[in-house]
Amino acid sequence: MSPGETARLQAHVLTIFPHMFPGPLGDSVTGRAMASGLVDIHAVDIREFATDRHRSTDDYPYGGGPGMVMRPEPLVAAVESVLQPASRVIVFSPAGRRFTQAMAHDLLASGHLVLVCGRYEGIDDRVLALTRAEEVSIGDFVLTGGELAAMVVLDAVIRLLPGVLSTSEAWRDESHSFEGLLEYPQYTRPVEFRGQRVPDVLLSGHHAQVAAWRRQQALLRTRERRPDLLTPDHLAELDRSSDSGASAGGAC
Repeated sequence: MSPGETARLQAHVLTIFPHMFPGPLGDSVTGRAMASGLVDIHAVDIREFATDRHRSTDDYPYGGGPGMVMRPEPLVAAVESVLQPASRVIVFSPAGRRFTQAMAHDLLASGHLVLVCGRYEGIDDRVLALTRAEEVSIGDFVLTGGELAAMVVLDAVIRLLPGVLSTSEAWRDESHSFEGLLEYPQYTRPVEFRGQRVPDVLLSGHHAQVAAWRRQQALLRTRERRPDLLTPDHLAELDRSSDSGASAGGAC
């Protein structure tokens, strides 16, 4: 960490499988962020807060039904053991609010995350009320547990820290950061590969034309693949640029 740099993130991951962390987060960009002291990730074993001799963290659901439910006593105790004044407590659940790039920025601002990884049929609902936890989902599918979801969220948040990416604020033009649009197509050497050529505008050296082409390509790609992300202003911009020639050089 360079002198005067204060950006930092601390995260406590509550799980019955603490050996899973840091896992993939210990490599590449996130691993370097941890090694440099920008990020601290602590895995907390929920079983350490169980009170019976079997260290049980789950039990049968009231009302019957398949599977097991994680008990409130060890979960609440584990959360309270790491809670700080500015903590954001996140419980991963398919019923939660969809995780987005905007949420990643919001979570980073807190400086301290408590990520609760459920298992089985989920957690006792009283945990949410007692810890003021937020339910978050990384997509419309079901995982075996919240550990992989925690890794996804941590990766997305860590790379936003100043000094983590090799290029300052490199994330600004990425998908979902570029005004909510998908990122424009990217190319590198060689100029031609198996009959596919890099668009001429990217070889022109005209920065304004390159910027205009990238903007239009981002709009077009978003309209094709994720039209739900387009705002009325985006649609109006597409209409205005359709005959402008900004796409000279070809599209992806």
